This record gives sequence, C-alpha cells and structure tokens, in this order.
Amino acid sequence: MNSIKYVHTNIVAKDWRKLSQFYIDVFDCKLLQPERDLSGEWIDTMTAIKDVRIRGVHLALPGYESGPTLEIFSFEPEVSRNQEPKINLHGFGHLAFHVDHVEEILNKLIAHGGERLGDVITKKYETLGTLTAVYAKDPEGNFVEIQNWKK
Repeated sequence: MNSIKYVHTNIVAKDWRKLSQFYIDVFDCKLLQPERDLSGEWIDTMTAIKDVRIRGVHLALPGYESGPTLEIFSFEPEVSRNQEPKINLHGFGHLAFHVDHVEEILNKLIAHGGERLGDVITKKYETLGTLTAVYAKDPEGNFVEIQNWKK
C-alpha cells in the first residue's frame, strides 16, 4: 500500500520575492531556506518547457512546523492567463487562513497591497458555530479567504 502525504501548494508569481514577503507580512508565514533556482535538462523534461528557469521559495504556513508549505515560484519564460480571475473560475480557488480578528487581518492585507473582494460576513451554523469571513486578493490577484470560527 502506498503512503500518501500532502506536501505543498504552489503559486506561480509575477514577482516571487514580493509575493512571498506579502504572505510573510500578512499571514505570518515563515521563510524556509534554501531559495530555489532550478534549471537544466531535468526540469525541462519535468515541465515540458524548453530552457525553463524556476526561482522561488517555500514558506511554512502558520500553525505548521514541518509542512505542508506554500511554494511561491516564478518561471522564465513567463506565461500569463488571458482572462480576469474570478472566485468561481474552474481550477485552483483560494487559500484560507483562520485568524483571531478577520477585520484586522483584512486591513493588514490591504495595507500590504491586497484588496477586499466582497464584504465581511457573519453566519451562524447551528451545528458548527459562527463563521466570520471575507474573500480578498493578494497583490497578484490570487484569492484568499480570511476566516474565524467560534463555537
């Protein structure tokens, strides 16, 4: 039987240094060394991209010491999507962070170049507790959910 373990989520960034710093500053992620600088035939073969160069880092997520991680990489050559991202677009949706104070972290996110997507909501679920949450975007337009659950 195979052993399976989730290891990371990757964000392909326009500027991996700036985006990594955003997640460190806003969500208390921690930088994990070494920085990655990947190139050569092996990575060309793996990605099916000729002469690719991938640079970036892994970040320890808050609440975890040995994974999973948030991997933030930039690629050369770079390719961008041709449509405006939307919260309901097929594929990767969002990262979610549980915080003590949703509005406080939302304000911190905005101060560091992110933006609010919708309004902060509070919803009581009889069996789960009370959810306070908001969707937002990081500085490169990736979606983030900031949430708090109280019993």
